[in-house]
Amino acid sequence: MRHDPARSDAGETVSLAVIAREWTRLGCIGFGGPPTHIILLRRLCVEKHRWLDAETFEDAIATTNLLPGPASTQLAIYCAWKLRGAVGAVVGGLCFICPGLILIIALAAVFLAKHPPIAILGAAAGAGAAVPAVALNASHQLVPSSWRRMEARPQRLRWVTYALVGAASAIFFGEFLVIVLLGCGVVEVVVRRPDVDASGGSRALAVVAAHAVAIGGLAALAWEAFKVGALSYGGGFVIVPLMQHDAVVTYHWISGPQFLNAVALGQVTPGPVVQTVAVVGYAAAGVGGALLAAAVAFAPSFGFILAGGSRFDRIRANRSVGHFLTGAGPAVVGAIAGSAIPLGSSLHRPWQFAVVGGAALWLLLARRSVVGCLLVAGVIGTIVALVGVTV
Repeated sequence: MRHDPARSDAGETVSLAVIAREWTRLGCIGFGGPPTHIILLRRLCVEKHRWLDAETFEDAIATTNLLPGPASTQLAIYCAWKLRGAVGAVVGGLCFICPGLILIIALAAVFLAKHPPIAILGAAAGAGAAVPAVALNASHQLVPSSWRRMEARPQRLRWVTYALVGAASAIFFGEFLVIVLLGCGVVEVVVRRPDVDASGGSRALAVVAAHAVAIGGLAALAWEAFKVGALSYGGGFVIVPLMQHDAVVTYHWISGPQFLNAVALGQVTPGPVVQTVAVVGYAAAGVGGALLAAAVAFAPSFGFILAGGSRFDRIRANRSVGHFLTGAGPAVVGAIAGSAIPLGSSLHRPWQFAVVGGAALWLLLARRSVVGCLLVAGVIGTIVALVGVTV
């Protein structure tokens, strides 16, 4: 992989204006989450302009998937870093993130208003009802790649154990989920490399968590956002079990049904799913809280690329990183699946249970798109509300 961060692989110097224009366009049309983002970035950087060669791009995908946080956002930042260095990374990353962030804050203001129109209430209740099925679908999609990491029977028994522990954590003690995910990763590192002592990081994390919980307020909001941006592994949807307990139960920033709406908004707006954290921030402290949460959540992604972009080869080759993800991965799969239970407990209307059943069929059997599922569910909710059924 080439590492010159000031010039494209074709030797072309790309202007910051071009990066700003193209990455803003990607941020506006990037509906559908990471798969869509990767396709759009490849078309732009590899196929259309040939700024990057195919090998560099594929290596970048593999490495960003090894990093915590939103992988497709990190890929967008990395591609811009390859073209114009640190300034290009900042410009490209912000232009990729901001369109969806602006939209999701505007929608949060509408959906979380004290007295929204009945049609909005219906759309929120309908889309939110589909979210537990979206969680199961997200977990299901992560199983094959995670399972393939475990080859021998003892390893696969550990995979099942990690998954069950992750699920139990999401269901019963979500406030400790991030420590559970890290713990499963550390256990796998120690099992495979018993000479490694990884206990210090876990102890430090527990201390930071305890202080943030004790302080509360904006410090707690910043801690939640940090967990989302720097300590989440295995795909964007892992933010749901990471945030749900603290946002709904511990701090009461947002109600259970409103949290379902936040997840739905994160799925249907363009850009990274991690922007769901902005809705929680808005519920906690208005526009300022939304911007704070987004800034903290995305800061690690910029940091990883700016500090480690030139070291991607070594990151991929690091055995401890691979072993950690081998353990954390199944815990993430279990946690996302387990989150469907507390998410489902926020549903109260009979028609919503019909929606979640239909959503499960749409996603798991018909294998249709998540965005389409949530839009259809929102339309159903709107119709239900307009005909006078309680939402």
